[in-house]
Amino acid sequence: MVSAVFHSPLEAAAPAARGGDKPREPNATHLIADGAHPTGATTKNSMKITVPAAAPAKPPRDASALWLTILPPLLGLGLLVLVWELVSMGTGASIPSPKDTFIQAIEIFKDPFYSKGPNDQGVGWNVLSSLKRVAMGFGLAAVVGIPVGFMIGRFTFLSRMFNPLISLLRPVSPLAWLPIGLLVFKGADPAAIWTIFICSIWPMIINTAVGVQRVPQDYMNVARVLNLSEWKIVTKILFPAVLPYMLTGVRLAVGTAWLVIVAAEMLTGGVGIGFWVWDEWNNLNVKNIIIAIFVIGIVGLVLEFALIRIATAFTFEEVKS
Repeated sequence: MVSAVFHSPLEAAAPAARGGDKPREPNATHLIADGAHPTGATTKNSMKITVPAAAPAKPPRDASALWLTILPPLLGLGLLVLVWELVSMGTGASIPSPKDTFIQAIEIFKDPFYSKGPNDQGVGWNVLSSLKRVAMGFGLAAVVGIPVGFMIGRFTFLSRMFNPLISLLRPVSPLAWLPIGLLVFKGADPAAIWTIFICSIWPMIINTAVGVQRVPQDYMNVARVLNLSEWKIVTKILFPAVLPYMLTGVRLAVGTAWLVIVAAEMLTGGVGIGFWVWDEWNNLNVKNIIIAIFVIGIVGLVLEFALIRIATAFTFEEVKS
């Protein structure tokens, strides 16, 4: 009778550690010799030995999918440059060509943070000044708009009271509020911040209120059974459920604020990307205006992408049973 001899993992590894014979691999021939069939069936006085299956090989990366991801954006940018070149050729010297604009952009971004006085600063300082105004106006709107949205969504009486006001004031163009800011604050900078505040507050109020109203009633019933305080209801139940809606409102508000600040700075002056565009127009420097358009678009794209990633991180999909 042939009996199988088994060693522990440490004993099997000992010969290799001592430089002796390597441990025998459990292939099909050895299994038969030890009294086991390769199919997994065992004979008398033998034990079943399971051979681990080889890990499946990873499928090769699909090159066509990669091209479908990269090629369309490149074609879109190429089409833009082509149309730009054709327009430049058709209008003569009125619209600079992409090549001339690119050369001018290199000169501008060699020193984007130079300062030769309050009205002659690099494009970097102008962008930072605009972002500072956007951050201040947007921050004030968040401090006011998010709590107001919670209250409107939480209490039906407040919802019915504020809905007509929001429906009346929300469609008003943000620039229509700029003269009111100049009249009240007596300064261009606070007036621009006021304009950002008034255009940013509506998306945050509306999205927060909608998020509160869409919280499942079962959650509120549990809070009522547990006799939770209003503060715990807001912090433990409403806030986690409403957070994705709040972040959507924040993303919409920032996009709107970045659009409005350019127009507001054109009217108020000072340092900012909008003022820089208007100043270059007064100097008839079309190349710098086109460069500013691309800078505004890139900054807005970065803000949008960052907020989308934050919103995605806090958005949870319901698992369907």
